Amino acid sequence: MRFTLRQLQVFVAVAQQESVSRAAQSLALSQSATSTSLTELERQSDCQLFDRAGKRLALNALGRQLLPQAVALLEQAREIERLLGGKSGYGSLNVGATLTVGNYLATLLIGSFMQQHPECRVKLQVHNTAHVVQQIAHYELDLGLIEGHCQHPDIEVQPWVEDELVVFCAPQHPLATRGTANLEELTCEAWILREQGSGTRLTFDQAMRHHPRKLNIRLELEHTEAIKRAVESGLGIGCISRLALREAFRRGSLMPVETPELDLRRQFYFIWHKQKYQTAAMRDFLEQCRALTAGVARSDQIVLPAIV
Repeated sequence: MRFTLRQLQVFVAVAQQESVSRAAQSLALSQSATSTSLTELERQSDCQLFDRAGKRLALNALGRQLLPQAVALLEQAREIERLLGGKSGYGSLNVGATLTVGNYLATLLIGSFMQQHPECRVKLQVHNTAHVVQQIAHYELDLGLIEGHCQHPDIEVQPWVEDELVVFCAPQHPLATRGTANLEELTCEAWILREQGSGTRLTFDQAMRHHPRKLNIRLELEHTEAIKRAVESGLGIGCISRLALREAFRRGSLMPVETPELDLRRQFYFIWHKQKYQTAAMRDFLEQCRALTAGVARSDQIVLPAIV
């Protein structure tokens, strides 16, 4: 075998960082050692894996073929290393989640997972759907838990549980008393919405796509809690997941506005790279996620576990 695991590790880091210097930093190696390792891999194989444009390195066709296999091999090597070291537990798990899933489900799921597997190094990154999909595509995450559509050709998508958005307002708002609104009434209101690129905004825009009148969007915010506070303050009405609003509805600090003309249903999904090696930690975490939602029709009906 003409290559080493270290050479593959350097290759993967350079592919992800598109820079030898940044790859060296991520691996805690010198830039010269990183460059030499990559050069040796290409020389021994008598092939080029990158197109070079100044200091930027972009994978060529052969490099793109090699990347998923190299990532999978390194994952398996880490598991072998742990077994040979007498460690039967899990190594690491890197999860990405969109804001609704991340803030209201993923943190508790990961807390429960860490209690069962305290030796596992777990990371959770919370971003919008577009960003999580990009990270999965570049092997920067093991798993993604998203609330928007993903049609990336290299990514496996599996449905998890149904979710539903709901229009809501402050208790003093005129719509709060009636508890329902039609499309014409909705277009007369000021809106506080999620930003473009989020799964929540995509579902909302799809539901409103047949209505020709332009909405009065007063604010676009990246966080559901900020939207809730803005609506509570009377700045406008909003539309986010029922899951994120169930405690506010219970307390009466916010009020639901039913919209029979809008289809605000959507799905939460699991995503991972099709060619990524599934570690034991990934498989176990997916099982825990599915167990949490077994028999549940919609996300706001989930009984969340207590973390003590």
